[in-house]
Amino acid sequence: MKVVITAGGTGGHIFPALALISKLKEKDKDVEILYIGTTDRMEKDIIPNMGIPYVGIEMKGLDRSHIFKNIEVMKTYFRACKTAKSELIKFKPDVVIGFGGYISAPVIYSASKLKIKTLIHEQNSIPGVSNKFLARYVDKVLVSFKESIKDFPKDKTVYTGNPRSEQIKDIEKVSKTTLGFKKDKALVIIVMGSLGSLTMTKKLKEVLPLFKNKNYQVLLITGKNYYDEYKDIKLSSNVKIIPFYDNLIGLMKDTDLIVTRSGASTIAEITSIGLPAIMVPSPYVTNNHQYVNAKSLEDDGACIILEEKYFNSNSLVNLLDKTINDKEKLNTMSKAMLKRGVLNSASRIYEEIIKLVRDE
Repeated sequence: MKVVITAGGTGGHIFPALALISKLKEKDKDVEILYIGTTDRMEKDIIPNMGIPYVGIEMKGLDRSHIFKNIEVMKTYFRACKTAKSELIKFKPDVVIGFGGYISAPVIYSASKLKIKTLIHEQNSIPGVSNKFLARYVDKVLVSFKESIKDFPKDKTVYTGNPRSEQIKDIEKVSKTTLGFKKDKALVIIVMGSLGSLTMTKKLKEVLPLFKNKNYQVLLITGKNYYDEYKDIKLSSNVKIIPFYDNLIGLMKDTDLIVTRSGASTIAEITSIGLPAIMVPSPYVTNNHQYVNAKSLEDDGACIILEEKYFNSNSLVNLLDKTINDKEKLNTMSKAMLKRGVLNSASRIYEEIIKLVRDE
């Protein structure tokens, strides 16, 4: 089988795509994969470095602030369609799968016009611009949230979950003692995305001194961009700060509670593990989709939302004190998280691909 994968821009699109690539290779040793991404976003480095054949196509996203700039965006789009069509004709795929990001629009659209089988996967509870546009052209729409089924054509939409979740269940647990934490004390991880957050850094600097003498331990992962901001803060022995951690999933498996954003990949991770969360949705994303993601979990009792506008030293510490010391509450949240996890998501997507390619 020959498969084209297209996704770009952020890890939220790229890592689910990589999870599916892993599943495709597991199921079919002879599978041929071509990844089509952009020329200037993170996938242009990640994908070739993994030894996956890669084609970069210039593409720009819509500019919501300066509408006249979108004239150039549309010109770029039509050029991208022409290039994508040429690459697809050359590769001759059996199926083309899009995981979002604006590069997926010209690739999936061109594939549909060439009568190649097409699927798209939506990671968030609110569909992205590209996937909303592409839904009418593709053969199947796959979604991570049941709540987003209503936003797509019912007859071709399938709930599969996020394929990243299937990879997570096989990652071995990393003991918190590896980082010098005590085994018999609860651990809270605070992480605001892989790069960190400027607005949250200012707030967290005020919070850290308040963890002194608490009966739980705290690990703050700042993101590489903001680690130096904390160098002058005096920490109590139960608090540690690091810029990043390579095997965060493994460490999360020995963690009692996480304070985090609510992007699609984060939700795939914590629902797979069953990790209770205080979620601080980023208010800076399109259509406020992180809040909607988190609300879906909160309605099921899996997390507690603390909006950034209400986030301060007192609100966070009070919420942490109340939650971390309520073992029954943590247990209930953990079970609710696990119920939302789809631990065979990549396998479900693979089955949908096979059915489509075989015209079943």
